[in-house]
This record gives sequence, C-alpha cells and structure tokens, in this order.
Amino acid sequence: MTQFAPDSLPQSAEAGGGVRSVKSAERTIAVLEHLSSAPKACSLRELATALGLPRASGYALLTTLVSTGWVEADGGGRYRLGIRALRAGMSYIERDDLVQRARPVMNDLNDELGETVHLARLDGVEIVYLATNISRHSLAVVTRPGRRLPCWATGLGKAILAGRPWAEVDELLPETLEPRTVHTLTDRVALRAELEEIRRRGHAVDEQESTLGLRCFAVSLDLGRVPNEALSCSIPLVRLDPEREEAVVAALLRARARIIR
Repeated sequence: MTQFAPDSLPQSAEAGGGVRSVKSAERTIAVLEHLSSAPKACSLRELATALGLPRASGYALLTTLVSTGWVEADGGGRYRLGIRALRAGMSYIERDDLVQRARPVMNDLNDELGETVHLARLDGVEIVYLATNISRHSLAVVTRPGRRLPCWATGLGKAILAGRPWAEVDELLPETLEPRTVHTLTDRVALRAELEEIRRRGHAVDEQESTLGLRCFAVSLDLGRVPNEALSCSIPLVRLDPEREEAVVAALLRARARIIR
C-alpha cells in the first residue's frame, strides 16, 4: 500500500527525465485506488492509516473529491467512489480498441456455448476484467468489468503468464502467492510446471483455483512480443463432461483466431 511521509515527496518523485511528481496528485490517485479496492466504504481514519496520510490534508483531499463527484460521502463519515469514477472507467472500456474488436466475437462465442465469456488484461500482478458476456443459464458466473484477481489464481492470468519467459514471470510475481481457494497453485515449482503444460497444449485451465465449483478455460491473445490479454469461458462443473470441454476449447481457439485477425 502506498504511504506518504508528511513532509516529503514519495521516493518515486524524480521521474520522467527529472520532472518531479506532484504529491497532491499522487495522494489523490492513492485515495481513489484504495477506495476502488476496498470491500466497503472507508472512514477518514481508515484511509489515513492505510495510506499514511496526515488527517488534516486527508480530510481536505476528500472534501475536494466529494465536491467534484469523484468520491461520495454517506453522511456517516464514510467514503466510497463517486459516479465520476464510473464514467472514467466506462470511458476507458468504450475507447479500448481490443474490447471493441473482441465484442462481436464474444457475442458469437456466448451464443454458441451459452456460457459466460470474459476478456481480461494483465495489470501488474493482477488480471483486470474488461468485458463479460453472461451465461444464459440460471446457474451463471457473474464478474463485472473492472474486477481484479491475482494472475496466478485464474485461467486468464495463467494463459498470459505462459506466453512469457519464466524469469520474467518469476520477477513479476510477489514473493508469497496467496491462495484464492484450496486449489490455488501457490508453489512456484508447481506453477512453473503448469505454465509449461499450458504452452504445450495451447490453453489454460483454472480448476476451481479462483472460485469453487467452477472450471475456466482460457487462451492468450498474442498481439505483441508477449501476450497481455486473454479470453476465457467459465462453466460450473455440473455442466461439464470431456466432450463438452473439447467443444469449449475448440470454440475459444476459433474465437482467438478471429480476434487476432
């Protein structure tokens, strides 16, 4: 978590050819990012403690963000993201070339399989969901755009990591791989072997590693030197059999080819 000393700039202050970063701007970004990942609204004390903010300047910053619509106050001294943050996030997705290119393919894939389809991008050590087509079944996987999950615990993330040299992956990952479920691979040796197997067979499988009762099949979208995005289909185990799995993987590979073209 980003923290700030009261009377000094962050260590990253010198960047961009000697241009000093603006402390107030970094604090603003830190507050917005913390609120975006917090499971519930936060008090001033919680924000100040988590980010190392002086209470007085933290209150002034929150007051400004509330007045401009980026943060909302609930009247009880707690804060959450405001509607302007939603507008900024939707604008990012609506203007993303890959999302626009992938949407018709995802629609067709969703129609063909009847299951939930995801498009995601690697951001640091997390994958960020960019677009989702929900299953037509009553028992469905629902993941909103903007949701973040650790890359090592998802089929999407493993598909992306498998397209990179292990030395690069090892440097990217945190020292401790926290589990999402009891099935999450948290041992580096096991994860490396899994990534090698993904490269061999051409697709990744998340075997209840992110969500219990769910299997996710994913393929990377090789659009650059190394992949940074992936496409997946998530299906409850009760609707799967070997024949169905083969059909899902084949459909994902065809969809990938269409997007890359």
